[in-house]
Amino acid sequence: EECLMFGVYIHIPFCVKKCKYCDFNSFKMNLCDKKRYLDDLKKEIKMYSGECADRIVDTIFFGGGTPSILSCDEIESLMKCVKDSFNISDDAEITMECNPGTIDRKKLEAIKRSGINRLSIGLQAVQNHHLSYIGRIHTYEEFEKNFKEARSVGFDNINIDLMFALPNQTEDDWKESLEKVVGLNPEHISAYSLIMEEGTELFDMYEREEFELMDEDRDIEMYEYTINYLKNNGYNQYEISNYSKEGKECRHNIIYWQCDNYLGLGAGAAGYLARDRYTNESNLNSYHKKIESGKKPIISVENLSDEEMMEEIVFMGLRMNSGINRIDFKNRFGVEFCDKYKKQVEDLVERGLLSVDDENIKLTQKGREISNSVFLEILS
Repeated sequence: EECLMFGVYIHIPFCVKKCKYCDFNSFKMNLCDKKRYLDDLKKEIKMYSGECADRIVDTIFFGGGTPSILSCDEIESLMKCVKDSFNISDDAEITMECNPGTIDRKKLEAIKRSGINRLSIGLQAVQNHHLSYIGRIHTYEEFEKNFKEARSVGFDNINIDLMFALPNQTEDDWKESLEKVVGLNPEHISAYSLIMEEGTELFDMYEREEFELMDEDRDIEMYEYTINYLKNNGYNQYEISNYSKEGKECRHNIIYWQCDNYLGLGAGAAGYLARDRYTNESNLNSYHKKIESGKKPIISVENLSDEEMMEEIVFMGLRMNSGINRIDFKNRFGVEFCDKYKKQVEDLVERGLLSVDDENIKLTQKGREISNSVFLEILS
């Protein structure tokens, strides 16, 4: 199958402390674990270098956990291993997630020196009482200092992560967050509505009725405000929760949304190659044992049928403002999107939730506000 873009995701599962809303595969860091894990990770990277020899890597993304928890030497040696193992395009987008409180000027210089050219900095809110309530380890002031250091070191492609509908967050709090962040002029802003995940500390606090969830109408109002405010300040929404300046969309995430291929490396990472979706061992010891025995640390592989691929494309492709390209869809599956989902499309268009033109099928603004129920309806 023709592959347009190819990405590599590398998981670093360590944190200084786990945030209360987080359900990712992450652990409080222990130095022995970290050293062993990085050795294992390099071995896993090398396992793929042969079979990916003829692929050009367009994007690399270090996610976590907190990848910026690694030392300067560790970052540089990991990047060297990646460069030695893969054929990376000259203009590849190489992102590292960073958390304030784990970076300083020296580390930012090492990150830059290693070849990483894009940062994604987790902020979430600008009010310190909100940050401490959700379990962040830093203040707004530390974040701002880190952001300015990143600029002075020469990073010219930075994303800032924000969250709305936080416990006890007012609309004014959110407006202030957006204003301050726009004032810093990053290239990209991700703004997510808080999702309560079972098994997280925040979920338990909610169960104990320590706070109330924001009602849906206010959530939608904040969402509409976000889209308009950011648009007026030069940030175009190109995906449900993502906004960027012209040409600064996150190319790595677009690989996910377009269902292109990517490698997932590290404990708990997932990848998608040819038609196989695979997941790695998330437990660090199990991950280590597999690597030590010379095997890939894969725990499950699912070969996707046409039907399942189409579902993925509905769920992922419609997240993007540009929507699903009708010609691409037909080339991929030999069937027209509007024939395959005829009744649902007609119904959703009539209700103003979906728009269809000669080229694309996309959600309307109203459709984006209730995107999950639109996806489910198409697939019902």
